[in-house]
Amino acid sequence: MRSLRLARNHSSSEHERLVYEGWILYDTGHREEALAKAEESIAIQRSFEAYFLKAYALSDSTLDPESSMHVIHILEEALRCPSDGLRKGQALNNLGSVYVDCDKLDLAADCYMNALNIKHTRAHQGLARVYHLKNQRKLAYDEMTKLIEKARNNASAYEKRSEYCDRDMAKSDLTTATQLDPLRTYPYRYRAAVLMDDHKEKEAIIELSKPIAFKPDLQLLHLRAAFYESMNDYASTIRDCAAALCLDSSHADTIELYNISKEHVNEP
Repeated sequence: MRSLRLARNHSSSEHERLVYEGWILYDTGHREEALAKAEESIAIQRSFEAYFLKAYALSDSTLDPESSMHVIHILEEALRCPSDGLRKGQALNNLGSVYVDCDKLDLAADCYMNALNIKHTRAHQGLARVYHLKNQRKLAYDEMTKLIEKARNNASAYEKRSEYCDRDMAKSDLTTATQLDPLRTYPYRYRAAVLMDDHKEKEAIIELSKPIAFKPDLQLLHLRAAFYESMNDYASTIRDCAAALCLDSSHADTIELYNISKEHVNEP
């Protein structure tokens, strides 16, 4: 935020200043005002930065088909404006994501490949997603491997690649992800689920308790409660459900699990 304010204060033009003001507004939760700043900037001078801000702010919501086409048009306008490779790569990556959401997979693949041609490494992940949606799992795995080769210490890349391979390879990738970033919760959830499938209930509880110790979020607590319920440990189920409901008192699945466990405890 401080760097955005400094950039705004040292802007060389009015349209540039408006873009920085738009990002400041967006980052502080004022989406509509940010869009207005982008429009003001575009009215003064068409620029990549203003169109990108507008598209980014519009994408920050669930898009219907009409809205998606509008965002696509704005990103295409951005790409017609002068900019550096880094920013154009980001715009192509974002455009690919919108095309995926619209189920236009071939157009999405073109965007990601064009982004990769200008060294936008993150596009490997988007292209892998396209291959996965086309049921080309091996190509998806290979694409994530290319990303890992370029960014070996990227825990999220190992985590994502684990979705495109068999169980043993997935476990290996998720072990690496945990070594690189022990605070990522998905690897623990996956390992716990595998242990439950293998009827190793106690080990599954131990594995799932690790992330709960540093991040007691709703999904983790609900999952452990479900594990306890499957083991007929209703007191522990009720405890975890109660903790989860402190985070979201309206979570329907947790309420149902809590009530079922209460009934078991109260049985004569």
